[in-house]
Amino acid sequence: MKVLVIGGGAREHALCRALSLDPDVSALHCAPGNAGIADVAELHTVDALDGDAVAELARRLEADLVVVGPEAPLVAGVADAVRAAGVPCFGPSREAAQLEGSKAFAKEVMAAANVPTARSYVCTTPEEVDEALDAFGAPYVVKDDGLAAGKGVVVTADLEQAREHALACGRVVIEEYLDGPEVSLFAITDGETVLPLQPAQDFKRALDGDEGPNTGGMGAYSPLPWADPKLVDEVMESVLQPTVDELRRRGTPFSGLLYAGLAITGRGVRVIEFNARFGDPETQVVLARLKTPLAGVLLNAARGTLADEPPLNWRGDSAVTVVIASHNYPATPRTGDPIDGLDEVAAQDAPHAYVLHAGTRREGDAIVSAGGRVLSVTATGGDLTEARDRAYTAVDRIRLDGSHHRRDIAAKAASHA
Repeated sequence: MKVLVIGGGAREHALCRALSLDPDVSALHCAPGNAGIADVAELHTVDALDGDAVAELARRLEADLVVVGPEAPLVAGVADAVRAAGVPCFGPSREAAQLEGSKAFAKEVMAAANVPTARSYVCTTPEEVDEALDAFGAPYVVKDDGLAAGKGVVVTADLEQAREHALACGRVVIEEYLDGPEVSLFAITDGETVLPLQPAQDFKRALDGDEGPNTGGMGAYSPLPWADPKLVDEVMESVLQPTVDELRRRGTPFSGLLYAGLAITGRGVRVIEFNARFGDPETQVVLARLKTPLAGVLLNAARGTLADEPPLNWRGDSAVTVVIASHNYPATPRTGDPIDGLDEVAAQDAPHAYVLHAGTRREGDAIVSAGGRVLSVTATGGDLTEARDRAYTAVDRIRLDGSHHRRDIAAKAASHA
């Protein structure tokens, strides 16, 4: 089949890499892509938020499947436009994508589906903000209602900082703080059948020891040796299936990738947030462990025939990804710096370690930084310790002026195992 992937980050590079290894994929295209994706897919220029333009590209390429990676095109209704053009599309409709596009909508769906989550208030005035902050107390959790590229959430003990963020957002969700480790669990769904993937954990803070500002994610690992073996079944039963059932009941079925961000609290599993697409950087480690060829699973979800899909096969190994970020990220990042060492990783660390590009572009013969998160260095191993060692060996070969990365990705979990 011919597949078109929309997006240009490390998540899309991970998707394209997995699809390029699928024997059923005869042609792979990506728009707009990046310098790394160009090695495995043919790149095209498109405005990813323009549904008609994406649908036209899919028709021109005679694509059998379109996979929409990022959240903004989904919330903009790109998947609807592609489906309207008669092309199967993996990704929820504009209405169903509101599960990520609006925190308030997600809370409403969870309440109706009886999904366990944090108590919360939706606030639109300074008075409501003050009441909600006062009701919950510190630490304060303040979430922009809309899309904010993973950076719309502030968790702080500082009342003034919480209030300032809330007032800057306009419409905001303020909720109780959930203690306990966080887990990301993805599920592929056609709106009825739900197929869970393996859980992963990501690292949101910029600096070692979970210090520094919130980012889009600085690394991830899978599997989770410390997690209850029954976790996936429990989340399927209490979170994923009820949410999919509720959205179908409302007449806005969710077809695509449903991502549950979870807190494992002393009172059980609670949903922190939903996303309507593969998470970044967790996708990098989850797909590294997936044995089942990807294209057919995504096509079955897009066609509504996921019930025909046999259980997924997983490799028994572990995977770790470490994000190399540009100077000053997550504030305004510096771009245009040359990246060296990529050939060394390919020559010396493959196939166990490889580099997925996030914010890169080609300038002549050079590859330069073009975003905040620049690379996801991903490695597999027999256990997390081996995967970590391989990932950091590869990280240390890469040179990008002013860049930074965390040294403690999966360290605690590796010692637990």
